[in-house]
Amino acid sequence: MAQRVAVPDGGSKKTSRVRVAVRLRPYMDKQDEKGEGPCVRGLDSKNLEIINWRNATETVKYHFDVFHGEQTTQKEVFLSSVKPILPHILNGQNASVFAYGPTGAGKTHTMLGSSEQPGVIPRAVREVFNLVKAKDEDEGWDYSIGMSYLEIYNEKVLDLLSLSSQDLPIREDKDKNILIPGLTHTTISSFSDFDKHFVPASLNRTTASTKLNQRSSRSHAILLIKVVRTQRALPHRQQTGKLYLVDLAGSEDNRRTGNQGIRLKESGAINLSLFTLSKVVDSLNSGTAVRVPYRDSKLTRLLQDSLGGSAHSVMITNIAPEYKYYFDTFSALNFAAKSKLIVNKPFTRETVAVPVLPVKRSREDHEAGGSGTEPQKKRQKEEKKTEQDGSSPSAHFHSLSEPSVMDRLIALEKLMMSCQDKDRTSMLKDVAQSRKEIQELKEKQREFESKALLFSRLAGEKSSTKQEPVFKNNTAPLQRKQSNATKPNKQQAVVQPLQVSQLQPLAVGKKQSVCVKKKERKLSDQVEPPDGKENIMENDWEYQFETSVLEQSRQKILQVLNSGSLKELKGLQQIGDKKAKLILGWREIHGHFTKLEDLVKVEGMTEKRFSSFMKANILSAMGK
Repeated sequence: MAQRVAVPDGGSKKTSRVRVAVRLRPYMDKQDEKGEGPCVRGLDSKNLEIINWRNATETVKYHFDVFHGEQTTQKEVFLSSVKPILPHILNGQNASVFAYGPTGAGKTHTMLGSSEQPGVIPRAVREVFNLVKAKDEDEGWDYSIGMSYLEIYNEKVLDLLSLSSQDLPIREDKDKNILIPGLTHTTISSFSDFDKHFVPASLNRTTASTKLNQRSSRSHAILLIKVVRTQRALPHRQQTGKLYLVDLAGSEDNRRTGNQGIRLKESGAINLSLFTLSKVVDSLNSGTAVRVPYRDSKLTRLLQDSLGGSAHSVMITNIAPEYKYYFDTFSALNFAAKSKLIVNKPFTRETVAVPVLPVKRSREDHEAGGSGTEPQKKRQKEEKKTEQDGSSPSAHFHSLSEPSVMDRLIALEKLMMSCQDKDRTSMLKDVAQSRKEIQELKEKQREFESKALLFSRLAGEKSSTKQEPVFKNNTAPLQRKQSNATKPNKQQAVVQPLQVSQLQPLAVGKKQSVCVKKKERKLSDQVEPPDGKENIMENDWEYQFETSVLEQSRQKILQVLNSGSLKELKGLQQIGDKKAKLILGWREIHGHFTKLEDLVKVEGMTEKRFSSFMKANILSAMGK
């Protein structure tokens, strides 16, 4: 049996503020055509300033934990911002590093890097292996390291280590830990083993080209490194630490990226999740007991432990110096300034294996004899009695004397002997409290057993004082006679459907009443059409027009679907803005529609909707 133990550092509750680092990337191309220079610049290792968009002669200053300028290397970013939090993982605590910023600001370069300039992820994993190797074997701990890799694409959680994975659910256990059932967890023994799994999985991540970024990330990627250390000696303590390395997709302005179709849908999902992330930060900084909207997005659900949870968190905000990124940079700096006010409460996640030890024999067993067979038989008889008489109060309190309570007491005593002197006083208090609880349970059990014995005596006296009644009725009770003759089957009324043609017409010059019209409608509904003619009745509107006219109308609709703009598609019947964008996206990927029936392949267009769409558009064209 294992129980969860929260062990804060230093014996008292500690808090850890989210550390925020800002990294300014260099110019990608030439400087601005107008020669205005950068819109943001660093002042020192912790301060920077950006031009105030309301007044170009003023600047707005920001203060962060670390500021990395344009000449900062990947190694310097790792050593100053990420490396200090990694030792916490080996002590059973969680840590989190995530890159935030607009698209094209260098988030993926900061997290992944290249073969010549490795980023945060490869350096952090290599450092974890170095920390494990540096541990002294005489400490008596065994270490195990595993990895999982996923992406959030269009609000779907996909496993990057398994190509056949579908949308995975997100769950929460009783200890408020976030779990993903079905996510692949691979054990790794060295950095080369990690590289063998991570590089192919990174190629599975969804990327695409936009006007602002040639290789833009279209999903949020999360790498989980799990370190479990187990004590070799009793009581076999086990501590679990997790490292979350998150590469967020950048916020996008679709007016500048030129996104259309599928890219537009991806951009909407990215911006919505980042907006929810901003709402979570605002709720945590409000200082009031408001609801934190973690569940409004799958990204914030997975980052729940990193923001306001129990992890040591570092956020690296990437910004760009060009003026065309000014408002994106300004909003990213405001978000970073709010994020550094968030306070987390890290603690050690530890489980202790409690051994199952034999229970000491009670005093009654010692008095009965060495063999102990007679008390066992007596106990079995009492159990049979309690099973037969389920209404006795002792049956409800039979579980009070279970040996699990004694197991807890003995395990606590064993644990007390193996713990240090500073924890012995607290362990003695736990043992005294457990003994007191056991004594109270025994007293309650004796009280209910005495009451049960008293109730059984009273029941025996009542059964002995029963007397036979003075008047005894020996006559048999009245019974209903059943006739031998078989009952005729009850005939059910058979209602023949009334044909509409048999209705007699009313007198000329008089209007039909509403009741007669309703009755005719009900009768016509009851008349079932002959087999194989249901589709003919549903599509009988097509027979009202000539075949050439119908074909001409179908060709016009097909021409609009293949070459029409967004406005022309919205001009069709039953096609709104969302459906028109989906048709444009399908046309961009698959090409032109070869026939009208291909419209069913568009997302959300069923056979029934297609039939209604054709009817509405053809009738509309005929009406013109």
